[in-house]
Amino acid sequence: MQKTFAFLVSAWAVAACGAQAPAGGAAAASAEALAKSASDPAMAWGACPPIFPEGCQITVLQGDPALPNADVFLRVPGGYVIPPHSHTSAERMILVSGELRVTYKGQAPSTLTVGSYAYGPAKLPHDAECVSADPCTLFIAFESPVDAAPFEGTLE
Repeated sequence: MQKTFAFLVSAWAVAACGAQAPAGGAAAASAEALAKSASDPAMAWGACPPIFPEGCQITVLQGDPALPNADVFLRVPGGYVIPPHSHTSAERMILVSGELRVTYKGQAPSTLTVGSYAYGPAKLPHDAECVSADPCTLFIAFESPVDAAPFEGTLE
């Protein structure tokens, strides 16, 4: 199921973000240096995978989400609640805009402000809420292919 979902995320990202899949499925790590801004009007945003409610947007910054080491921006409107879920991959995050409260299973909530770094271990269920009135934009670096699985239990 996770591998199928990772493939669907990759196919979704290519379609939604206007990216082109690498020829022959080769690793899509950029061969050139690049710099991107979340406020760039040319940034190609698409809807998040269907486990997230409407309003969540994502764009692939670098890499292929079906392969290791993809980087993305995830953006949600102020007040948006990201439902409990987990990833096969660990994730490294930096909040670019807004204020985001993140709760990992068995841990106290942490509130991220612009410039805050957070690390999420692989397979650890978590949720989040954009507690600011302004949208929250989060940079996420995944170690393994990008996936997300809903979590039905409690985070306490």
